[in-house]
Amino acid sequence: MKTVIKGALICILMFSQPLWAITLNEARQQGRVGETLSGYIAPVRQDKETLALVKSINEARASRYQQLADSNNISVDEVAKLAGQKLVTRAQPGEYVRGINGQWMRK
Repeated sequence: MKTVIKGALICILMFSQPLWAITLNEARQQGRVGETLSGYIAPVRQDKETLALVKSINEARASRYQQLADSNNISVDEVAKLAGQKLVTRAQPGEYVRGINGQWMRK
């Protein structure tokens, strides 16, 4: 079951990004946001555009995580943590990730 959830999470997260002046991938590449083990992105920079993007992406992720949790009879937290582990692992070189110590580091 976890394999199905992991595959679904990756597809959902990669293809469900809203259109913004800046995309999630651009924000990652520019060092504005980073992935966290919680399954949500967090701002590295605190400008208005970045904060709006983070809020929107995290709201969409929370909704998707809830749908996956409901359909697989597991908790939202478990879905989010599985997604967070995958997203941190898949971060590209030069992108920020937040470690278990709470500190930002570049991959």
